[in-house]
Amino acid sequence: MGKEKKTESYDNGSYNYKMFKCFNRKFKINEVQPTDDVRDAFCQFSVGGSGRGAGGDGDSSDDGVMGAEQLCSFLDDNQVNSATTVAEAQRLIDEVIRRRHHVTRFTRHGLDLDDFFNFLFYDDLNPPITPNVHQDMSAPLSHYFIYTGHNSYLTGNQLSSDCSEVPVIKALQRGVRVIELDLWPNSTGTDINVLHGRTLTTPVPLITCLKSIRDHAFSSSPYPVIITLEDHLTADLQAKVAEMATQIFGQMLYYPESESLEEFPSPASLLHRIIISTKPPKEYLESRNPIGKQKENGNVSPSSEEETPGTEEIQTLESILFYQDCDNKSDSDQEEEEASEDQKPAYKRLITIHAGKPKGTVKEEMKVVVDKVRRLSLSEQELDRTCSSNSQDVVRFTQKNLLRIYPKGTRFNSSNYKPLIGWTHGAQMIAFNMQGYGISLWLMHGMFRANGGCGYVKKPNFLMKKGFHDEVFDPKKKLHVKVYMGDGWRLDFSHTHFDTYSPPDFYTKVFIVGVPADNAKRKTRVIEDNWYPIWDEEFSFPLTVPELALLRIEVREYDMSDKDDFGGQTCLPVSELRPGIRSVPLYDKKGEKMKSVRLLMRFIFE
Repeated sequence: MGKEKKTESYDNGSYNYKMFKCFNRKFKINEVQPTDDVRDAFCQFSVGGSGRGAGGDGDSSDDGVMGAEQLCSFLDDNQVNSATTVAEAQRLIDEVIRRRHHVTRFTRHGLDLDDFFNFLFYDDLNPPITPNVHQDMSAPLSHYFIYTGHNSYLTGNQLSSDCSEVPVIKALQRGVRVIELDLWPNSTGTDINVLHGRTLTTPVPLITCLKSIRDHAFSSSPYPVIITLEDHLTADLQAKVAEMATQIFGQMLYYPESESLEEFPSPASLLHRIIISTKPPKEYLESRNPIGKQKENGNVSPSSEEETPGTEEIQTLESILFYQDCDNKSDSDQEEEEASEDQKPAYKRLITIHAGKPKGTVKEEMKVVVDKVRRLSLSEQELDRTCSSNSQDVVRFTQKNLLRIYPKGTRFNSSNYKPLIGWTHGAQMIAFNMQGYGISLWLMHGMFRANGGCGYVKKPNFLMKKGFHDEVFDPKKKLHVKVYMGDGWRLDFSHTHFDTYSPPDFYTKVFIVGVPADNAKRKTRVIEDNWYPIWDEEFSFPLTVPELALLRIEVREYDMSDKDDFGGQTCLPVSELRPGIRSVPLYDKKGEKMKSVRLLMRFIFE
């Protein structure tokens, strides 16, 4: 695009493709030119164009210059960004000139058409969504969707992958605010490991994970990190966890003075703080001996909040020894242990968010208690059933309490479920496996790009009001999305990556993902044999609940004889879209930002 540096795959402005090692196919590389809309905008706002900057003299040439005042007017009128000052506009101009004109950067003070076109394509200067935290962060935690991980320590599948602190670090760097750790005794019963119990996953010491959280918790966001613990420990080891946490986190660790909270604190009041959420020890002790309960009641009551893998899976040595130890304890041993717990209140005192799993019916568990807040965990199947029969109870519960949804136990490959059903009913913690990839995870990434990527997104007002069903379809909006062009593939891929014998044939798919009434998809035409595809196509999407709608964009390369190749994707919260012509960076399948690939698009709301 423009005057950017040529790559080694060029040959005098063309690409050569060998066929059958005998013939050469040469394709000329045409430089991308501004679209008509971009040219019209420049002419309207530049000095020397036909707009107000030119005094309306009718001259429609492209030879004008856009200074700070003209750029400020463009950003105000066309991009609906009235907060930009003339000084800020001048800084944008200086940055564009610095990047594009090394020799004349001290003498140029305005943008020509080519500079303006490149400015629109710089996604850091002209992003598609608001890049900073702008929502009210002073409401209780229950008023926010929170970026939540599931089994955050796993490097791969749920049955046999390694446990490590590395996935925890990567999640925190991405902005995840809820880290889940499963705690089990080691083989000697003297220390604590983190692993997925009753599987072949290899453990990682708890102390390693806690130190990694301390060192990386706030690398991408200052707002609180919540550690959810799946606790399978004896009282002595619980006391050891409390000692570790207080020593490692120090003043970063937050816990309330009272035993239980009447209302959750706000993210703003917990800046750079770490909080712990798990079952209180009393609940743990009641369900600690599943083998003993099986003998008494004929069924097993697991100590974990989540469903455990199937009985056909192999138990770890640690879990086998642990349950044997539980089974061999006499009544007097258990009484002594409960007494010991009374003497060691440190672990219970550190639990800020009391958690639990339904013991009876979900409807009973979701009854709101006036003077107490808590966290409830449901599987994705339990959520589906509950929302089908008691949707208002779910919304009412999540107005004050926290609801965490976790993947069903049969997702051994660390896949994920559709998050929208949880969000539309107010569930704050949609726990996802962050180590994989796929459309569901892209949607999760897209939702939490909102609010500056801080990991907390304010829930829509209608989810916080009592009349949920009366207000869910209001207000109505229409979103117009125009896909102008794309660029950057030639810089990030080899010239034969998509097609061995010719340049790629790109097309773009545009989706709205939200409540069922809003779901829609559109597709541009295929642009053949071109590294700079220009589609210049517009689509309209009526929206009933724009607050929960996500705009998913995916570029594919058409292949007549095989599956179309992946060319990049992104997912953006509709409520955060900035009107006007915007540069939209694309990401790979794992959600990592591509170095150069982006689209030029326009967004308009009616």
